[in-house]
Parts: sequence; structure tokens; C-alpha cells
Amino acid sequence: MKKIQWGWLKSSMLAVALLAFAAASSAQLTVTGAGASFPYPMYSKWFDEYHKAHPDTQINYQSIGSGGGIKNITDGTVDFGASDMPMTDKQLAEYRTAQNQGIQHFPTVLGAAVPLYNVPGVSGDLNFSGPVLADIFLGKITKWNDAAIVKENPGVKLPATEIVVVHRSDPSGTTFMWTDFLSKVSPEWKSKVGANTAVNWPVGLGGKGSEGVTGTVKQTANSLGYVELLYAKQNKLAYGKVKNSSGKFIKAEVDSVSAAAAGVEVPADFRVSITDPKGDKAYPVSSFTWLLVPEKIKDPAKDKAVHDFLVWMIGPGQTLTAALDYAPLPKSVVDMEKKALGLAADAPVKSPAKAAPKKGK
Repeated sequence: MKKIQWGWLKSSMLAVALLAFAAASSAQLTVTGAGASFPYPMYSKWFDEYHKAHPDTQINYQSIGSGGGIKNITDGTVDFGASDMPMTDKQLAEYRTAQNQGIQHFPTVLGAAVPLYNVPGVSGDLNFSGPVLADIFLGKITKWNDAAIVKENPGVKLPATEIVVVHRSDPSGTTFMWTDFLSKVSPEWKSKVGANTAVNWPVGLGGKGSEGVTGTVKQTANSLGYVELLYAKQNKLAYGKVKNSSGKFIKAEVDSVSAAAAGVEVPADFRVSITDPKGDKAYPVSSFTWLLVPEKIKDPAKDKAVHDFLVWMIGPGQTLTAALDYAPLPKSVVDMEKKALGLAADAPVKSPAKAAPKKGK
């Protein structure tokens, strides 16, 4: 009897040991992030591809808008945030005071906000100047056949119907990009509404997230809203050309978004606005979007995992951008990020596991 019990005990101990070994072998580090919906399709693709190449790391991301991303990272409820609007000096100072460290901005891709519309009988590309868009969103231009819109679209038969304005209802980096552009081209918009992730809209219906705005425009005849380029393309909705600072109506495409960043001087902290840039081929409502990362994540394993992802992101990750209608980072910005990540300017970025993490990121 004793021999049987001892044999059973040894078998049980071996089984427990094997289970423990299997659990340890399959242990997966989970990193959490939240924020901007503007780059969500890109981030979703990136995090999936990165997990395939690095199965020991799982990155979970919630698309809750840039305002939520800034709040979550400052509250410490996520490992990284994401925003299409750089944090303000005040926000950064408050975080540094509370946490005794700063937050770093890492540009990820370039994207565009486009004027999305649903006008029955009109399927071609409509032209919009910044002042006309501002007046529509101010509620001053109320009908599709207004003289100002007709002037910019010769030969297009526009209906005498009321324009249904659609905007974001939640704090959004896409809203910041849109209102930042309108503030640069319309003094009245700048003085009455201004630029921010959330503003007091003079008119219009609110939609939550880029998905909400897209859905509302899709379901509402004679509506006009703004969303990230990919949402317009994925939903097969018409979106217009926007007049740039050179006086040319430009369609948002990967090349025209890249042109918006050409020649822009990017500061060392990467916080920069590129709306309404110079350049004949530049699409004027373009922007970088950023990951917001603490200088030092408390969990060393997560700190290294985020560093390694960032190294992958500025290397192999950039080759995936065009397929989703985002523009890759300019080489000059990639080189700056390498420096921020503790890499030499000519260092390869194919193997994150070999990248020596710098204190911070």
C-alpha cells in the first residue's frame, strides 16, 4: 500500500511540475494601451503582426479617442497612450510633478482627415477651401447649392438641400487636426471656436469615434463630416479635395500626406503641427500621430517590451503603412526616433531583441 501511495505521489508531483513548466513556457507578457481612433486600423495591424513575430508579447489597445488616451496615460491606467494631438506643456508639467518623470512622444505614421459627404446625386470629388469648410461648420453656409460651394465646383449640379453637419462627440485628435486647420485658414473660426480635441460646435450632430461619424454620414443624406482617410475608403464614401496654401485642390492620398511633412522642421520632442503646410502637392489636413510613453515604465519587462516594439515600429512596421492608406514617417524623423531610443543613426531596426534599451525608452 505504501509503495502504491508513494508511486501515486511521485506521479502527481511530476504532473504538477510539468504543468508549472508548461505554464512558465507559455507565459505571455501583456502590454496595454489606449487612445486615438485615427490610427486604430494601423495599430491593430501592427500589434497583430508584432505578436506573430513575438508570441511572448501581447499588446492590447483600446480605440477610445485621443482625449481618453491622454487621460489614461496620465492616470496610469495603461502602459502607453496614443494621441493625434501632442500633449500640452501644462499636461506634461502636471504629469512630471505627479510622477517625477516625463512622457515621451513617438510619431508613428502620418494620416489625413478628409471632408466626408453623402449628397444624393453627387458622386464625384467635391472641392472645398478651408474658409468654406469653416463657414459650413460655423453654420453660416447652410445649403449645398450655396454660391461659395458652387464657385469651387463648376459644372457640378448641387442640390438646394440643407447641409447636415456631423462632428465628433468625444475628445478626439482627429477633431484637433480638423479644427487646427480651420483655425489657420479662418480668423472667425479661430476666435469663436479654436482648436482642441473637443470644442463647442456651433452646429451639427455628434458621432462617437471615427466609426460613429462615418456611420452617421453614411446613414444621413446631405451630410458632411470629417474622418481619417481609411474610414472613408473602407466605407466607400465620397470625400472631397481640400485647397492647400498654394491654392490647389488636393485629394488626400499617401503621397500628398507625405508631401505635407516634407520640409517641416520637427523639434526634438516631436510635438509639431503640420496642417496647412507649404507645397504644391501637400494635402493640408495632415498630421503625425503619436504614442505617449512614460520615460520609464515601472515594470522592467513592459519597459523593454515597449522599447522593442518601438524599434520594430520604425523599421519593419513602416513597410505596412501604405496598404492601409497611412504615410510612412520621413527618414529624418525615423533617425530622430532612433536617437531617442538609444540607437545609432545607421543602426539596423530589424531585430528588436538585439536593440539595447536606453534608460527611459
